[in-house]
Amino acid sequence: MIFHLPRISWLRGVAAFTAGVATGTGFQPLGWWILVIPGLTALILLVRTTTGRAAAGLGYLFGIGLFTTTIAWVGVMGPPVAVLLIAVMALWCLIAGWAIRCVSVLPKAPVWQAMVWTATEVGAAAVPLGGFGWVRLAWTVVDTPWVGILRWAGSVGTSFLVALAAGLLARVVSTRGRSQRRTSIVLVAEFLVVALMGTVCVTLANHRSPHQRYARVLVVQGGVDGTAGPYAMGYARSVTDNHLSQTIMAVAEQRVSGSPAPDMVLWPENSTDVDPVLDFESHQIVMGALALSNRPILVGAVTDGPGNDERQTTSMWWPPSSPQPTSTYHKRNLVPFGEWIPARSFFLPLIPVLKNIGRQSVPGTSPGVLDATIAGQQVSIGVVACFEVAYDDTVADAVRHGAKILAVQSNNSSFIGTSQTPQQWQITRARAVETGRHIVVSTTNSFSGLVNPDGSVALRTNEGGHTNFTVTMPLESGLTIGVQIAPLLRIVILVCASGTIAVSLLQRRRAMLAQANHNRSERDVRHRH
Repeated sequence: MIFHLPRISWLRGVAAFTAGVATGTGFQPLGWWILVIPGLTALILLVRTTTGRAAAGLGYLFGIGLFTTTIAWVGVMGPPVAVLLIAVMALWCLIAGWAIRCVSVLPKAPVWQAMVWTATEVGAAAVPLGGFGWVRLAWTVVDTPWVGILRWAGSVGTSFLVALAAGLLARVVSTRGRSQRRTSIVLVAEFLVVALMGTVCVTLANHRSPHQRYARVLVVQGGVDGTAGPYAMGYARSVTDNHLSQTIMAVAEQRVSGSPAPDMVLWPENSTDVDPVLDFESHQIVMGALALSNRPILVGAVTDGPGNDERQTTSMWWPPSSPQPTSTYHKRNLVPFGEWIPARSFFLPLIPVLKNIGRQSVPGTSPGVLDATIAGQQVSIGVVACFEVAYDDTVADAVRHGAKILAVQSNNSSFIGTSQTPQQWQITRARAVETGRHIVVSTTNSFSGLVNPDGSVALRTNEGGHTNFTVTMPLESGLTIGVQIAPLLRIVILVCASGTIAVSLLQRRRAMLAQANHNRSERDVRHRH
């Protein structure tokens, strides 16, 4: 027995890590979504009957497996960055493991288990340093029959339903007899009802009355050397030259072929990494593209300020007749250690490669909506900058503030050939379903294209090249149920998760006091006799 218990503990740890890896394979580039629910089920089974400390440890090992499988690509910024991020993000799984163990004693445990898991996802998307909601169960449904639930449940509700399926499966595995049969029926019913409702919702939405207004968008993928990892932030003006060249080619092809001219041109994030308003040479390049195309350009730029040695990642609406942009958006969600360095004086000496990030970026504060005029019509364009596609409020704010076109501008040049780029594409597809919008994507040299509102891909470029294409975008309006209920649903999830944990802890405390009183009574009886 002395050797058996440590061995069982060691095997549990390996099982938790393996379960995390299995869950992580449901994300791109593997996309083995069928392993996601069993992976989380394994964690629930491992932690529900152990001690609180052991449950936390098993949750942490699960998190190490999950995040090593999914976000190790951060290592292009330096291995210490990846190690640190994985270790920090796994702390949320530590909390989840402990919390799942707490609520497993309550009636209707699968519901509360799903609540606490989803609450940790919400927490991870906000804390620390603005959060990092890159790894969420909701993203894994885009190639499943469940994809439609994003339309009416949003990303938070979708994660909850996937986690609920895992909790129900854990109940099926751990019970016997009539209770097992009843739970099995509930689990199958959830699969069928959710898939049916999602399919009906998306089908009806896609067959609504045809759109009356469209915009033809020329997407330019100018290309940039993606082999330099973190050094790819540099290449001043060469990236802008590439996008000018590709714009020239696109306009020439359009005029030679006689095809309709685009209504606007879309350049990606960091298509000019020198401020085109303040820098004469970059300004001339942009003005040349405007004069040649005679169309407004949505430019992704690195701009100076607001303070000394600071910069912002900016989307600019630049009409052809204007010497400067008429509407701007500054990226709100910046990536720690990618676009800005927290505790800069501490980390720069510790991780010298971080100096290649350059000036400290400053986040914007307003929603990503630009006032634009396209073909003589006023149109609000929603802009999401790269990693922002993983942030619920940032994406939702664009459509809530009336965006008729939703565009994602990205610079993934540091991550070419890693898992980051297919993962971002996966999240973009989920956002298209959630918002009920077509989403046009422009990158410097990664996956550019067009995603339909049902999550299907209308067009996607090859990674690592330079190209251009024109897509016809309907001017869309309205809010899906998923977007409308998201703020309230987050509050409900957090409150219910906190409440059930408190109730379970109170019950455990009362049980311990009752047991202590019982033991005391037994000692008193023995003492009297």
